[in-house]
Amino acid sequence: MNLSIDIQMACPSEDAPDEDSIKRWASAAIRDEREQSELNLRIVDELESADFNQQYRGKTCPTNVLSFPFDAVTPEPLPILGDLVICAPVVNREASEQHKSSQAHWAHIIVHGVLHLLGYDHIDDTDAEQMEALETAIMLGLEFPPPYEPTQQPKAGH
Repeated sequence: MNLSIDIQMACPSEDAPDEDSIKRWASAAIRDEREQSELNLRIVDELESADFNQQYRGKTCPTNVLSFPFDAVTPEPLPILGDLVICAPVVNREASEQHKSSQAHWAHIIVHGVLHLLGYDHIDDTDAEQMEALETAIMLGLEFPPPYEPTQQPKAGH
């Protein structure tokens, strides 16, 4: 599979993964659904995320990932998947709150976003179960823990 990613770092973050990791995680999510894929990934701050979330979802707060699938009608199929907008501060905060490694949570957010670009969703319970099972299988294949299992909180003093 051939994957091209344009990464825009509008909000530099020490915890943001490198381009090779992003490409590996996105490729794992695409699996064999596409022979060739292109996507844009923009890493943003909370203000830009909140602006996008307000404009496209009517919600006034920042969110971890927004997915914008490419859906233009073209004479020939194009390899463009779409755009992902990831809010670095939200992802980093969630990783800490959920007691997950930063890399594991970033990988999950990228996998989750790419699956949305491929048409997966979690609007109803059946779709959510299917998408979560697929995310879990992909994350395990990447040697990360299951993303939806509760994590152990560190004990006080340790």
